[in-house]
Amino acid sequence: MTDWRERISVDPNICHGKPCIKGTRVMVSVILDNLAAGESREVIKRGYNVTEEDIQAALHYAADLARDRVVSLPTDVA
Repeated sequence: MTDWRERISVDPNICHGKPCIKGTRVMVSVILDNLAAGESREVIKRGYNVTEEDIQAALHYAADLARDRVVSLPTDVA
């Protein structure tokens, strides 16, 4: 994968501006949610009519977001 931007777009007129696989209304978050829930790539590809490259782009997109954003997590107090 050269660049996730080749497969993911954001358009305010499609899915309320949420990142989607280009040419579809499949939101990146839907692909990531399915992967996180343990769904296989094959099931995701068939169910949403996306490609392996689309799934990889979603993962690269998420990785870029994780690098740029810090989320505070509570520390356990014993």
